[in-house]
Amino acid sequence: MKISGLVITYNEEKHIGKCIDALFRVCDEVIIIDSLSTDNTIKIAEEKGVKVISQSFLGDGPQRIFGLPYCKNDWILNLDADEILAEDAEEFILSGKFENQSFDAYAFSMYNYMGNKLIDFSGWYPDRTVRFFNKKTASPSKDMVHQKVFGKNKISVNVHINHYAWESLGQLINKKNLYSTWHAQQLYDDGKRVNSFKPVLNGLTTFIRCYFFKKGIFNGIDGITIALIQGFFTHMKYVKLIQIQNKNKE
Repeated sequence: MKISGLVITYNEEKHIGKCIDALFRVCDEVIIIDSLSTDNTIKIAEEKGVKVISQSFLGDGPQRIFGLPYCKNDWILNLDADEILAEDAEEFILSGKFENQSFDAYAFSMYNYMGNKLIDFSGWYPDRTVRFFNKKTASPSKDMVHQKVFGKNKISVNVHINHYAWESLGQLINKKNLYSTWHAQQLYDDGKRVNSFKPVLNGLTTFIRCYFFKKGIFNGIDGITIALIQGFFTHMKYVKLIQIQNKNKE
């Protein structure tokens, strides 16, 4: 079974080489949709035999959808540039166990890292995400942030992707701030409207869930810090939505 690797990139020179190497161990082609990187991302990719298509960023889901027609195979392994297949995921794909089954979308578990530290609490594990799907019947959603894959018959399998998402708390906070802005706009565009109680209620609920029910409480200062960040940016997402609502009333 031939597979196309599809990656969206923007200034990902630190991780893209390892991401591509892992993809080529299971894929017969790798396609990159690059959002006009200014570092060595494109150079590294092309030196490794990847086809690179430049496209200004359309949003998380739309950027992936844009890349699908460039993939010659039906089965798509769609990773972010800071995601590297773990050994068990490689073994699963190479075994061909997904063939001749009714499933068209497979969710893998994420090992999320901050620097070299695994964050497997506060809702960050197993963090199952569909990254492997058949484009004939499954496709990324059009969401601007945190896109999902819609398929006729999805399944989760106990294999992993190593996700080197953040180098530091500062980088995590900056990304969360950006994502909360995108998410607020997406909610507004989808017709979501909230009152002033929503940010506080949902922010507090997120903190309680991450700290008490998702094992943050057992992970010391890291546990409470991550839970607070998760809760705060849930709060801010709805604060920003209220700001958009008010702006559009003027």
